[in-house]
Order: sequence, then structure tokens, then C-alpha cells
Amino acid sequence: MKSNPVLPPLDQWTRGGTRVRIGGHAVFVRQDGPADGAPVTLLHGFPTSSHDWAAIVPSLAAAGLRVTTLDFLGFGESDKPRRHTYSLLDQATLVEEVWRWCGIGRTALVAHDYGVSVGQELLARDPSRVTRMAWLNGGLYPDLHRPVPAQRLLHGPLGPLLAPLTTRRRFGAALRDVLGRELCDADVRELWAAASRAGGHRRAPRLLRYIDERRRHAGRWTAALEEYPGPVLFVWGPADPISGAHVLARIRTRIPRASVVELAGPPAVGHYPQLEDPQIVASTLKSFLAP
Repeated sequence: MKSNPVLPPLDQWTRGGTRVRIGGHAVFVRQDGPADGAPVTLLHGFPTSSHDWAAIVPSLAAAGLRVTTLDFLGFGESDKPRRHTYSLLDQATLVEEVWRWCGIGRTALVAHDYGVSVGQELLARDPSRVTRMAWLNGGLYPDLHRPVPAQRLLHGPLGPLLAPLTTRRRFGAALRDVLGRELCDADVRELWAAASRAGGHRRAPRLLRYIDERRRHAGRWTAALEEYPGPVLFVWGPADPISGAHVLARIRTRIPRASVVELAGPPAVGHYPQLEDPQIVASTLKSFLAP
């Protein structure tokens, strides 16, 4: 078990951002780095928040990048409406509205987990707006996605009954099942704080409908991924049981021109590269993104 946290406290992270009114909801947005720096937008995963990137952002900002992070609707410090129909398409529109609010035109994009589907939708809409694209572990190919048992249960008919029973201990156990390298208890506690804020863990069954959306849009999103003409980087944890080495094998076959950094260890990295090996991920992204 790691003893030293890689993440700053959640409240410290959120103090550096603001809540912006978009589409009738408050959305957490944060910007770091020089205002005139080359823009890069980081998209987080399920079930956590932009806080996932907190160990990476300082390095990118110090390299002169203008780093934009946000919490998707239903996550972190953004609103979590109870009866909302959460959609990846709407989350992509939310990102476009954040760009408009921040005055961002073209931008590099870095996406992880849930965020990879949002990134694929953004590429499908307007690939010319994305200057370069970096992907971390996520369900880029829906037929290869292997949800863990907790996700399958929450996505099923019993999900609304089970979600309120989620505790920090259960959250931590599910998280550790997808890691290749241990996180310390302090980091797990902060990740749970983001996921459970304002009853966010109760929204999991509604948010997990993204699994169905991925299947519906598989053709369009796969084309957007494979046909994107700009520079592409994959920073991948092969020990991830959800979207690890089996996804990387297809990536290498279908997108041979892409740069690939496989975090094979030892020990090999799992589902959260930016938390499991933040130094390597930060330096890799900085080299790829810095002008």
C-alpha cells in the first residue's frame, strides 16, 4: 500500500476553479497555466471528476500550456440533477459550451475512461478543432469493453436499489480491482469525496447508460477515432481489466501511425495511469503537447 498521496485535497483543487452556468446547470471549470499558452483540455472518467488530473496539471501548466479541466454534469463539483437523462452527446455539448465560455477555439484534447467517448463525439463533430489527441485507458471499442462486476450490477435493473448502498469501503474495493499499482488510502478517500458529493454515487445507474450509448454510436465513434488526421498518442495501462492490453492490441493494429506508451512496469499500470504513475504520464503528455 502506498503511503504518500499523489493528489492534493479535493477542496484545494476546487478552490482553484469556478462554477459556470451552462444549460441551466452549474458546471465546475478550472483553468491553469498562462492565458496565452497553447490550449489543452482534459476530460475525466467515471465515476470521479477532474480532480483525477490534479497530479498532472501543474507540470503541463509549467510547460506553458493553458490547461482547461471541467467536471461533467453529474460528477464532482458540477450539478448532479436527480432525474436527469445523462448523455455523452450532451456532455460533448457541455465541453463545447465551456470552450465558448473560456474563449477557446482550437485545442489539444486528453481523454480518459468516460471522457474517451466524449472525446470521440467531439472528433466526430469537428476534428479540425482538435489540434492533437491523447488517449488514456477507456472504452474506445465498445465490443472490447469489460465492465467490472460493480458496474454491471449498477447498470442492471437493481442499480437504483444498490447505488445508495455504496460506501467508501465498497468504492475503494472496486477501485483497487482495476488498478495495477496501489493508491494510498488518502487518495481513495479524496476520489470517493468527489464521486459521492451531493449524492453523486446515487446517480451511477443513470450515468452508466453511457455503456448503451457507446454501442449505439460505435460505428461513428470508431470512425472518428481511426480517421482523425492529427497527431495521436496513447498512454496505456496494460493491467487494466476493463480496457487494458486487449484494447491496446487493437489500437496497434488499427491505428499503426499513433505513438503508444505502454506503462508495462513492473508493476504494470492499470486503469488510472494519471494516478498510478503521474510522473511518467505528465512527462509523456508534456512532450506530446508542449509547443
